[in-house]
Amino acid sequence: MKSKIKKKLKRVFIVTLGVLFIIVGLLGLVLPLLQGWFFLAIGGLLLSMYSPGIRTWMDRHTIKYPKLHAFVQRAHTWTERVFGAPEVD
Repeated sequence: MKSKIKKKLKRVFIVTLGVLFIIVGLLGLVLPLLQGWFFLAIGGLLLSMYSPGIRTWMDRHTIKYPKLHAFVQRAHTWTERVFGAPEVD
């Protein structure tokens, strides 16, 4: 019982954090003080942990650029190490 609640709280936390980074990134595209693309990238990485569609989109669009694709793979591995692997029910 506790394990299911912990998994759901972790998922809600990561998705909420990802959405907040996306919102800040969109603001950063308009405001000159923020680096919008940086926050969008972090939000996308966080959301891709629980969204296979976003993960597939990121893979499909970065595969053309091997260095960028390798960076995305390393960043995804790092986020899994920090937050733990996503437990999908």
